Amino acid sequence: MATIEPDMEYEIDIPLLDLLLKDQTTGQSIIFATDNYKSKGYEPKDHITSSILMSKKRKIIRPRVEKSKAEQQTRSKAKGEVFTPSWICNKQNNLIDRAWFDGDPGFNQETENGWVTCSGKIDFQRYNKKWEDYVNDIRLEITCGEAPYLTSRYDTVTGEFIRPFDRVGLLDRKLRVISENVDDEATWIEWAKKAYQSIYGYEYQGDNLLIARENLLLDFIEYYTEKFSAKPSGPLLEQIALIITWNVFQMDGLKFVVPESCTCIYRESLDLHTGKTIRMSYPCEGCKSNNPNRHNGKYCYVMDWVKGTKIRFIGLMSGGLSNV
Repeated sequence: MATIEPDMEYEIDIPLLDLLLKDQTTGQSIIFATDNYKSKGYEPKDHITSSILMSKKRKIIRPRVEKSKAEQQTRSKAKGEVFTPSWICNKQNNLIDRAWFDGDPGFNQETENGWVTCSGKIDFQRYNKKWEDYVNDIRLEITCGEAPYLTSRYDTVTGEFIRPFDRVGLLDRKLRVISENVDDEATWIEWAKKAYQSIYGYEYQGDNLLIARENLLLDFIEYYTEKFSAKPSGPLLEQIALIITWNVFQMDGLKFVVPESCTCIYRESLDLHTGKTIRMSYPCEGCKSNNPNRHNGKYCYVMDWVKGTKIRFIGLMSGGLSNV
């Protein structure tokens, strides 16, 4: 295995980068939503744009593994940002699969601090299951960071690149299953899209979200290339990127709204005793009462791909996505 490319987040061209930066709820680009870029001139509410990213002589956004220890500790204290080692992600994802299969499907064998990939094809008939159902089954990574539970393109601790066949993310497993059961390119693409439509994740901080989205897009490129010995077309990548921007989105996980979108409401009234105008401020009711249904910020939307309609994420609390 090799160390991940230093400029991995800039291997994507500008049109795709603009798409990956889009917030489907607001229609604008995602925001920084962190104080870590104030020294570079960017406030938490500032939007991340491709012009900002590409105008810098040195990278402004880097994966956590490339950040200094001091910066990692600061982010952990400020937002509780703690990245899980890849081998632990694998253990937990294996638990999910064992529950779904009612047995061990044999994606890999766990070692003390790692895993060894099993080379055989996943046997769905053994458990009276269908691979199509596995691909369609919905998965969600909460507070996803760089999305290590969805795709393990690189080790979150060492930064070492992991080849597609050895990856252990929830999306990785779906793409592996598709590749094992489908050889026709058009059919493979159809099912790969369904795999992407079935995985969700949300993240508060914009830099993490961008890296997560890029990782998911690069994951597609690498699995496609390994399967067909060719790079996917630009239009196809745009289709995958669009799915990613709907399914992996920026959200305050406690409020279910776009970060930094709740505001104080100001009202003016006339003081009858003095005749002066008084300006009063009223905080967001949801923030004041800790009621997730009373925020005045922008509630986040996701796409229900089966019904082809967008729905508010908070609506999932009472049922929402078609096959949840």
